[in-house]
Amino acid sequence: MTTSGVRVRIAPSPTGEPHVGTAYIALFNYLFAKKFGGEFILRIEDTDATRSTAEFEQKVLDALKWTGLTWSEGPDVGGPYGPYRQSERKDLYRPFVDKMLDNGGAFHCFCTPERLESMREAQRAAGKPPGYDGHCLHLKAEEVTSRVAAGEPHVVRLKVPTEGSCDFHDGVYGDVSIPWESVDMQVLLKADGMPTYHMANVVDDHMMKITHVARGEEWLASVPKHILIYKHLGLEPPVFMHLSLMRNHDKSKLSKRKNPTSISYYSALGYLPEALMNFLGLFFIQIAEGEELLTMEELIEKFDPDNLSKAGAIFDIQKLDWLNGRWLREKLTPEEFVARVLDWAQENDRLVEGLKLAQSRVTKLGELPPLAGFLLANDVGLTPASFGGLKTSPAETLEIVTTVQADLEKILEWNVTTIEEELRAISDRMGKKLRVVTPPLFVAVSGSQRSLPLFDSMALLGRSVVRQRLKVAIQVLTAMAGAQN
Repeated sequence: MTTSGVRVRIAPSPTGEPHVGTAYIALFNYLFAKKFGGEFILRIEDTDATRSTAEFEQKVLDALKWTGLTWSEGPDVGGPYGPYRQSERKDLYRPFVDKMLDNGGAFHCFCTPERLESMREAQRAAGKPPGYDGHCLHLKAEEVTSRVAAGEPHVVRLKVPTEGSCDFHDGVYGDVSIPWESVDMQVLLKADGMPTYHMANVVDDHMMKITHVARGEEWLASVPKHILIYKHLGLEPPVFMHLSLMRNHDKSKLSKRKNPTSISYYSALGYLPEALMNFLGLFFIQIAEGEELLTMEELIEKFDPDNLSKAGAIFDIQKLDWLNGRWLREKLTPEEFVARVLDWAQENDRLVEGLKLAQSRVTKLGELPPLAGFLLANDVGLTPASFGGLKTSPAETLEIVTTVQADLEKILEWNVTTIEEELRAISDRMGKKLRVVTPPLFVAVSGSQRSLPLFDSMALLGRSVVRQRLKVAIQVLTAMAGAQN
């Protein structure tokens, strides 16, 4: 594998809580850059304007900084190939799209959303995978020109060969062959003039002189599209490396529906960033038993991209717990341990703001731990008895918590105001008074029916912790409701 002048990047989308999978891919790129004396770059891929937010971008930056990774170029530090946000690069893509239109590598498509949906329905009914049918592929140049001039809405699509296959070499999977018939005529430029991920990704990697693209294996099927774009633009593709996805023990994809996946969740529960990076780094190196406890410098030393496993990276929470415990006990002095505890307790102002909320609710300081301790707890110890004193039945309580958990995912910015607004809206949709909806949530997030103000508590705990506590509450309530039937 060629490794001269290495430039690699991590390119997350700011559309949700930063995932541990992002840290996993980022760490590989970071180790690769450090191993070969290259540059590690951060780029924000925010072409999805409806879901990308400044809050989520900040969370991405904060989460990656928490892991201890540093980048030499990015939206916060600048660099010679900026801007490093795709939304600020919009005018850079059009010339590349025009070049592909001129040389026949792309074409204008005027199909309406209604026609496309009808086409997909027919394909599904026939048992075929959905994909563009080439309806606008052979329009005459004069017709295209007149329709564009008339302002008719349109997109630009990639022209794909109809026969043969795309053959390429992957740094992990080796030689790969994907038939062209399985590759869709991807939209490259949307009707609003913004590029799709595929077009922007290729152009940005070229303009930022990226030499190696290391990403999750779910992007392997997109390589033919990217290779085609490079070919039509007369550009040399980078070296591709597709890493095995992180999975649960049952080999299912690691997702927030099953397990906590947000970096912020592990930070909030008191995992050390060094331990998390140590845990993730073990997927990329070969070691003997007993050598698991490794610093970043040791991970870099042992890193070998030519000897990677294609087996799934199993996210074993028990192994992470074991490593984190060893880091706490073996790698920190007592003074460092105390300092880490104080820093962790004050993360996101949990301790200070929690104490302020508790002031009007205590008669002596000794009442603080049971009242506000849930803000720092890993688990609030929910049992059927926790919900025993509520006026709602287990079935109704379950309905409330289940509905709230799903609807809270719709909140873009997580704060006291948005949480209160959403919970009031949920109450209205359920046809219930807010005072009926909130008590089950008090119990779910705090473990107690006497606690701090709910909206403030949820804001301090953070989205990822609240999500997990509601999930645990649903498990307890499901068992309760089932026992009653």
